[in-house]
Amino acid sequence: MITLGEWQQHGQFEPINNQQIFTRTGGKSSAPALLLIHGFPSASWDWEGMWPQLTEHYYVITLDMLGFGLSDKPTNSEYLIRQQADIFQALLTKLGVSEYHILAHDYGDTVAQELLARQVNGDRKIYINSVCLLNGGLFPETHKPVLIQKLLLSPLGAFVAKRISKPKFAANLKHIFGPSTSPKPEVVDTLWQLLTHNNGIAVMHKIITYMTQRKQHRQRWVGALVNSPVPVKLIAGALDPISGQHMIDRYCQLIPNANVTSLPTLGHYPQVEDASAVTAAYLKFRNTIG
Repeated sequence: MITLGEWQQHGQFEPINNQQIFTRTGGKSSAPALLLIHGFPSASWDWEGMWPQLTEHYYVITLDMLGFGLSDKPTNSEYLIRQQADIFQALLTKLGVSEYHILAHDYGDTVAQELLARQVNGDRKIYINSVCLLNGGLFPETHKPVLIQKLLLSPLGAFVAKRISKPKFAANLKHIFGPSTSPKPEVVDTLWQLLTHNNGIAVMHKIITYMTQRKQHRQRWVGALVNSPVPVKLIAGALDPISGQHMIDRYCQLIPNANVTSLPTLGHYPQVEDASAVTAAYLKFRNTIG
């Protein structure tokens, strides 16, 4: 496992859109670019299990989104999905990337949908060549948030956030992982450290408004998947209570020629629960599209 200290040591902070954003790249810059977009409430470290193999094949780029992980967590930000998409595009521009592939998870799926929607609607400045999505709320009608998410979104959100403890956080993680792939203590420790860094608890109730944004922009974001001009792949843990088999079924209903790999024993964090299985499925997808 790559420890958080090692992860941070090989990354750097970039000033992007007036915020300090933690970024990390790996692999040869001459290889095809692959952008990794993490979920809520974690950070780019989620990808550490896949990192060694992915960097053998691709120029891998990631960051901790605004309000997450090691990046700035301003209390006055609206935390709009489009803000996060702007940050990714700004980093890609800084790195001189003109075309890239996306691998995203959870909240990151929604950011990926916004980036894809921009391309569908004619923004071709930086071209997406393919999109691969892990478990996430792709469709508001099939998203089943856990109790803590509902409470954070309520008027009591700020109050509730202050009362989140590490044991409660660990219990929630265990609930959404597969029963045979429970999070190891070092995973819980690292994710908790990332969440609480820079007083991240204080902005959780603001970030959680992504659930409302998904409803507001459903036509745009679901439309991006339905009308995608590039290959789209879903790799998902079927036992995820938030966006598992029920989300997979809906995906197959709505997406033309749906390309899906279902992982029957995994939950909401497939890339953490079984990084090798997700990596193998992703590499197979990339090999089929060239």
